[in-house]
Amino acid sequence: MRLSHVSLFYEGGVTALDDVSLELARGERLCVLGANGSGKSTLASVICGLLAPDEGEVELVGERVCAGGRPDLEAYRRARRSLGLVFQNPDDQIVTSVVEDDVAFGPENLGLPRDEIALRVARELHRVAMDDYAHADPSRLSGGQRQRVCIAGALAMEPAVLVLDEPGSLLDVRGRAAILRVMGRLAAAGTTLVHVTHFMEEALEADRVIVLDHGRVALAGAPEEVFAQDEKIAGLGLEVPFAARLSERLGLPRTCDEAALVDALCETKGTGSFVSSTQASKTHEPARPASPILQVEHASFSYGPRSHALGDVSLEIAAGTSTAIVGQTGSGKSTLLRLLCGLEAPDEGRVLVDGSDTARRRGRRAARSLVGYVMQHPERQLFAETVERDVAFGPRNLRLPADEVERRVTRALELVGLADRRDASPFKLSGGQRRLCALAGVLAMEPRVLVLDEPTAGLDPRGRAMLRGVLGRLRELGVTLVQVTHSMEDAARADRVVALDQGRLVADGTPAEVFSAANERRLDEGGLGIPRALRVARELERRGWPSLGDPLTTDDLVAAIRGGEA
Repeated sequence: MRLSHVSLFYEGGVTALDDVSLELARGERLCVLGANGSGKSTLASVICGLLAPDEGEVELVGERVCAGGRPDLEAYRRARRSLGLVFQNPDDQIVTSVVEDDVAFGPENLGLPRDEIALRVARELHRVAMDDYAHADPSRLSGGQRQRVCIAGALAMEPAVLVLDEPGSLLDVRGRAAILRVMGRLAAAGTTLVHVTHFMEEALEADRVIVLDHGRVALAGAPEEVFAQDEKIAGLGLEVPFAARLSERLGLPRTCDEAALVDALCETKGTGSFVSSTQASKTHEPARPASPILQVEHASFSYGPRSHALGDVSLEIAAGTSTAIVGQTGSGKSTLLRLLCGLEAPDEGRVLVDGSDTARRRGRRAARSLVGYVMQHPERQLFAETVERDVAFGPRNLRLPADEVERRVTRALELVGLADRRDASPFKLSGGQRRLCALAGVLAMEPRVLVLDEPTAGLDPRGRAMLRGVLGRLRELGVTLVQVTHSMEDAARADRVVALDQGRLVADGTPAEVFSAANERRLDEGGLGIPRALRVARELERRGWPSLGDPLTTDDLVAAIRGGEA
């Protein structure tokens, strides 16, 4: 596969790819990194034959499909039989109303025999742990489960080249690890892989890494070589892997390998280089008011006779606190959010918003006025010509006076850091900025409770940091925050963590309580993990270090290892 001096332009003069040259060997595993809007998805579409460039030459699986910016449609048709793509958003890829039919769609279009199609469908559904959902309606599945269906459909084509655009953005820890294992086996069998990701640790599995910046290749090389360039990586809106950050802060030889870092730390034990601390990291449980703002009482909910999403869940959320809801893909997290927002009513039990039952009209009105809901892909709700008009849409629909609408829009844009972009088109913002623009539209409604479903999914490190900063400011202003997340690091920042498994509540408490050693096995069995800092601390203790407490953040871990001197 070869791209030579490829450039691609979108409407309005936007340069998506700028003079990109790239060669891929059979069985090579390439990882593509870059900030939101750097051209990663466009490059993925060119490699899998969905887009033809405006300039340059492209050769795919032995077919010269484009020369001088002129596509050869017949060559593209032949090449696409050997190319596979997993889109970033599964809703862009699912085409049927039955899971097994969707997985079979590609092989059927290849004209394969029915027995062969059935064999491939069963094999790939098993590979992504979706056997039990073969006859389910994809629209009734969680975002992560739909993503697994898309991955199974791509694998069923048995492509020579497989392009995966953020395949793990909606998956839990176990799901992402499983996809990486599948990718490793495919590469070993000779499949060429192109993996677009915002998870820096995933890039370490690749043979080669390229980093895009405004459509150009800014960095390229082996993972360790690329991540050795800290300043350039930071300037491109990315970050180095956790092990590299930690080894640097501890003054140890730099490594991106977490296991190698633990080995190096174990070698220092007893040499005086570090003095371990037995002090547990401090946790602060917020003072709770007498009346919670959200209450879930023995709530159960099903999407159908064979789709039990939640079973007998009870919890209370106090005003002004932050709560993280974690759980493996399909555990009922998004369903719980919909109940909290009053978008669904439980089949059994009840949900109260500021004391009002959402099963009644008054309760639903309370939910609409008090709770702001930010969906998994909030940027898809953008529609107006300018950022200002988009953010003003909600307040104007409330028929508020013009000066009040202006006040709310200005305040919301200042909160999310987009005050200087109010006259820009929301569609010309970066991916992270579009996410913040959509959030501003919700904030302009001035909700007392903000509910977010995977708010950092698909964002680059800089975008994630921006969003966390916004949520921190909202928390200081007294807004109650409830977010679903697959990031244990984000969960560790919350006042409280609620863990679900197969629709049932299995843990509820402060981060220190939920991520305690007593819960580690249960979390692992539930497809979750623990924060990276805590994982390193536990491994050190298993290998002979004195207790380091329960450090949930990198700062906590550095302080514990150095005896309290971070």
